[in-house]
Amino acid sequence: MQEWANQLCENRQFGSKMTDSKYFTTTKKGEIFELKAELNSDKKEKKKEAVKKVIASMTVGKDVSALFPDVVNCMQTDNLELKKLVYLYLMNYAKSQPDMAIMAVNTFVKDCEDPNPLIRALAVRTMGCIRVDKITEYLCEPLRKCLKDEDPYVRKTAAVCVAKLHDINAQLVEDQGFLDTLKDLISDSNPMVVANAVAALSEIAESHPNSNLLDLNPQTINKLLTALNECTEWGQIFILDCLANYTPRDDRESQSICERVTPRLSHANSAVVLSAVKVLMKFMEMLPKDLDYYGTLLKKLAPPLVTLLSAEPELQYVALRNINLIVQRRPEILKHEMKVFFVKYNDPIYVKLEKLDIMIRLASQANIAQVLAELKEYATEVDVDFVRKAVRAIGRCAIKVEQSAERCVSTLLDLIQTKVNYVVQEAIVVIKDIFRKYPNKYESVIATLCENLDSLDEPEARAAMIWIVGEYAERIDNADELLESFLEGFHDESTQVQLQLLTAIVKLFLKKPTETQELVQQVLSLATQDSDNPDLRDRGYIYWRLLSTDPVAAKEVVLAEKPLISEETDLIEPTLLEELICHIGTLASVYHKPPSAFVEGSRGVQHKRLPGSAGSGESVDSPDTGSAAGVSEAPPAVIPSQGDLLGDLLNLDLTPPTATGPPPAPSSGMQMGAMDLLGGGLDSLMGDESEPPPIPLRTDTPQSPQLSHQSPSPPDYSPTELGGDLGGSPAMGAGFGAPAAAMPASFSAPVSGGLDDLFDLGGGVGMPMGAYSPPKTVWLPAMKAKGLEISGTFARRAGVIQMEMTLTNKAMSVMTDFAIQFNRNSFGLAPAGPLQVLTPLSPNQSIEVALPLSTVGPVMKMEPLSNLQVAVKNNIDVFYFSCQYPISMLFVEDGKMERQVFLATWKDIPNDNESQFQIKDCHLSSDAASNKLQGSNVFTIAKRTVEGQDMLYQSMKLTNGIWVLAELRVQAGNPNYTVSLKCRAPEVSQCVFQSYEAMLKN
Repeated sequence: MQEWANQLCENRQFGSKMTDSKYFTTTKKGEIFELKAELNSDKKEKKKEAVKKVIASMTVGKDVSALFPDVVNCMQTDNLELKKLVYLYLMNYAKSQPDMAIMAVNTFVKDCEDPNPLIRALAVRTMGCIRVDKITEYLCEPLRKCLKDEDPYVRKTAAVCVAKLHDINAQLVEDQGFLDTLKDLISDSNPMVVANAVAALSEIAESHPNSNLLDLNPQTINKLLTALNECTEWGQIFILDCLANYTPRDDRESQSICERVTPRLSHANSAVVLSAVKVLMKFMEMLPKDLDYYGTLLKKLAPPLVTLLSAEPELQYVALRNINLIVQRRPEILKHEMKVFFVKYNDPIYVKLEKLDIMIRLASQANIAQVLAELKEYATEVDVDFVRKAVRAIGRCAIKVEQSAERCVSTLLDLIQTKVNYVVQEAIVVIKDIFRKYPNKYESVIATLCENLDSLDEPEARAAMIWIVGEYAERIDNADELLESFLEGFHDESTQVQLQLLTAIVKLFLKKPTETQELVQQVLSLATQDSDNPDLRDRGYIYWRLLSTDPVAAKEVVLAEKPLISEETDLIEPTLLEELICHIGTLASVYHKPPSAFVEGSRGVQHKRLPGSAGSGESVDSPDTGSAAGVSEAPPAVIPSQGDLLGDLLNLDLTPPTATGPPPAPSSGMQMGAMDLLGGGLDSLMGDESEPPPIPLRTDTPQSPQLSHQSPSPPDYSPTELGGDLGGSPAMGAGFGAPAAAMPASFSAPVSGGLDDLFDLGGGVGMPMGAYSPPKTVWLPAMKAKGLEISGTFARRAGVIQMEMTLTNKAMSVMTDFAIQFNRNSFGLAPAGPLQVLTPLSPNQSIEVALPLSTVGPVMKMEPLSNLQVAVKNNIDVFYFSCQYPISMLFVEDGKMERQVFLATWKDIPNDNESQFQIKDCHLSSDAASNKLQGSNVFTIAKRTVEGQDMLYQSMKLTNGIWVLAELRVQAGNPNYTVSLKCRAPEVSQCVFQSYEAMLKN
């Protein structure tokens, strides 16, 4: 449609709007027949009029495909206007009439050699738009000529045509050498040709991320920067986006590029400005902060961002979403520009909410008085959503700027006095957070809050008020009466309120046991016997058992001191923020999600990271490396939103587990039960149809019996059996104590018997080599962990998965009290024991640690699948990082399938689940490859040779019972292998292929 629109606009130069409008009027019956006659007329004018009518009918949605041969006949003309119209028609109908479209090929070829460059460009552009396989082969020669045409307009059109052709037939483009020609065009003398060549190569590179098409080096970068000053605004955007993918060799080169990109900040087009900001934000990471130019650059970035906020609301919103990211990464850029984010009366609500968010991020002791005055004003607006957000913002300011807390609380109390229902409820929610940030400081306001108890009707506000009453029950004389009033409609309350009410009454009982015994029995009875909510029922039973077995322990657990809440709980996770900064000016920066989260079926979406900052000890080895040296070669992917790191890791109890004894043996069967998100294995084919055993809470206690709804009193449990987080947040402790399924007494010998006849298996497989373990890489740089550097790898030794780490203290103080915990992950990896750092870690000292892992932790599908999020605690702080484990660590020792099962399973798995990959530059014989793979539990079932090509049939089994079947083709003398993988869970195929490649090449 865009092509039509462009060409229709071009065609207007040949006729006025008044005369062209007649073609769109409703016409009579028999129109097609009449048009056919006119198209075959001898008069040129009549022909042109007829084609215009055809295009008009096509534009309004009428089917005029029956006129295809007649319109194509009109191509043989010298009239440029007529030719454009016919080409427009061809683009639309060639797909439905591919056989007829071939008739036009000769004209295309002829037009590509026309003396008029406009016609040459038009011909090659139209051929690129006709997505018909039969025509593409005829396009190659004309396209080759046009790529080397003397006219830059033709060359720039041909460059874009290569990208279109690649989308239709990628192999053809590679075979014909068009990609090399495109690379040559980057050195073209015309800036628009350079821009289009960059755009085409960037688009092709996105769909083939490993192709390294844009091989950027200082010479290429210099050419792009030269073209940047002279090409059109869209050309500038393509070049700037390309520059953003380059990693300079040092801070000197980084500064040089920044100096040449900075003038783009004053461009009238906002897209150019944002693309320039993206390049500067990335390259600033490499500039030393004490450099004079660094401060100058910060000052230069503020005015263009402020200017974007004077555009129309839609553009303002996009700018604000990008500024939100920039402020999180570098708040100093806009710290003096608070006033431009003040809300105007006529701003749309989406702009208002975004401005509010940025105001809080920029709030500091210097400007807090100004910010609070604004927020108080906003809280009296008429827009309910905006008022709610403004009240919450006041609370967030109190938590962020301690000096303003008292003023914020006073402001909130003034708002409560307005008695506006939704204002009061929001104020109570944020005051709860202020109490948690500043305990024993502002409790004098509780009396005012209690006066508004009856007006609360929203679950969050009711839950917040109940928490306040339970937490400060000893200060509220009638706390029991207040909580009892909530208890009257217990079953009508939301789950959030019910859970909070249960906990609050138990707290009240532990503080005033004599007065509230009846109340606590009532709530425990309601929660355990009259409720069908499993969360509520389980919490009720836990409290009941705690209170009945050991009230002292109950007091220590329920009334334990709570950690202070974080001042910025809504910040984007650092790894994700880094990636989003690399996508400024794109949809990802508006959604605040990585492209992989919303680009469907795109293998080409790559995770981007900012380069290592100057002075951090990280150096860049070569210009085309994607990240600084010292960081993991395969940088961990962004921590996905579905596993909230703050929710799951920040609240963990990271004290070492009490369970002792040997680490659990690796699983040999399906352990996850219903939690296995990737799908079951082939248990039915293997004859194992029994259900997987349930996972007990702790290893040191027997399995808990199932709770009965009929018994009025809870079953007897010892306090040690009670795992989980009593506060109601998702407990992750199960990973420490949960047992693995029992290891079989011995692994069976490799299956053979009769397989030789079927597959022509020649000879034994030979002695397997050791299991592959990747080299150690830096997971947590010292600059991000207050001096603690962690580098590590994963290994499988004697059937046990181990996380092997080197802990280095680069700080000035001694480090002690180490503990570790994992977030939920795809395969349930969890520490099988404590992190054994037996001696304090002195400054400049390193220590090697091997942590055994089990695979019975909580399961959640990650992106990528092998992503592991880790929290490490020591006496200084808790630190978070992501790493990726090779999936070969999860291949179990009993992964060799029997012959019949292999054949039946291969046939049974749908062909759609089969993936084929190329392993390049591998110089092993088939026997050597088989031995190497068997060392990592990839078992060769059979081998056969067909026309000089060895075909190995292999099986492997993951710890969660998923089977993967493989066919590895090895041709003597050919360093490229082909591996086909079949699996019921095709999500794992990419990871398995990566492990294959790593195992065979190392």
